[in-house]
Amino acid sequence: MPTNFDQIINRRGTDSAKWSYYGDEALPLWVADMDFAIPEPVQKALHERIDHGVFGYVMDSPELSAEIVKRMDTRYGWQITPDSVWILPGLVTGMNAVCRAVGKHGDGVATFTPIYPPFLTAPLLAGRTLQTAPMALSRENGRLRYEVDTDALEAAITPATKIFMLCNPHNPVGRVYSRAELEAIADICLRHDLIICADEIHSDLLMSGQTHIPIASLSPEIAQRTVTMIAPSKTFNIAGLYCGAVIAQDPELLRHVKAAASGIVPNVNVLGYTAALAAYRDGGAWLDELLVYLEGNRDYLLDYTAEHFPQVSATEPEGTYLGWMDWNAYNLPESPYQFFLKEAHVAFNDGAGFGEGGAGFIRVNYACPRATLTEALEQVREALAKLPQPS
Repeated sequence: MPTNFDQIINRRGTDSAKWSYYGDEALPLWVADMDFAIPEPVQKALHERIDHGVFGYVMDSPELSAEIVKRMDTRYGWQITPDSVWILPGLVTGMNAVCRAVGKHGDGVATFTPIYPPFLTAPLLAGRTLQTAPMALSRENGRLRYEVDTDALEAAITPATKIFMLCNPHNPVGRVYSRAELEAIADICLRHDLIICADEIHSDLLMSGQTHIPIASLSPEIAQRTVTMIAPSKTFNIAGLYCGAVIAQDPELLRHVKAAASGIVPNVNVLGYTAALAAYRDGGAWLDELLVYLEGNRDYLLDYTAEHFPQVSATEPEGTYLGWMDWNAYNLPESPYQFFLKEAHVAFNDGAGFGEGGAGFIRVNYACPRATLTEALEQVREALAKLPQPS
């Protein structure tokens, strides 16, 4: 039976952060979780585990580690071993652990901007120095295109830099980096002796024609200095169950990361293990359908924007389900995030929170039924129509 992604599921009153944070009036297209029911095999596995009725302490799941090893090989041609996998409750946790594990107080951590906000905060929380490099941005026919700027990255790196943090596919701009771009990044990291912390959580969420390449798969030398982070949470909409994985092929590097998290980071809960294993084993058909629907939503968002908001420039995401839109040309009376929240009752992510180059932008989560996306865009259009028109 095909999945009905058009089904409206009422999430209000379910303690959903996405649907509760801004109150009952706002239509939420912000935080990165989807408004779709999870795959049926995952629901079935969770029901069976709940029916067992006992929820004591659990150990790490060797089955899940083995499934991750298999998945990396079959999907990405990347050969790893089970002992290089550490299961943990969330990738932001892993990111913070890496920043604490490598280098010393005051050392530098470099990354591109705009970027997912925890990339900007994790180095500071670890007592490190944040070093940012703006991505190269081009504009053509209402489309934004971000690319790796190696000169900017080289300029951001100092002798104190110890880590480069990569997001691929990139949140919020939706780029799926090419092999040439990844090789250029890898060359810089090798020359400057940097550890790479690679957030690849959106690696399964690829639009047609795109291929994800784990940066650690480029060469044995890069594998030995890379900590890769993956999770089924975004792919299968199980973020609330908190289960992800760190992959580090250098045993000593993995040991340091685990040590930095020791006593702070708990084990994954039993339902997190259950859902992750079922999703990776049996969620493939659901994912194939999801990607078609997400690509349709992406194209609908871009077409609607071109027709009704012609001064807006937007990315055409190659991966993720996140649009990135520049509203600066509209000269709104306040930031677009604030204006649309107050006047359109639609909650987007404020681009300013994504670092340099984000002011005047919004991030749009279009992983929702088409009717929800349409309703939000119509409310935005109606709010703009109420603005004073130039005489």
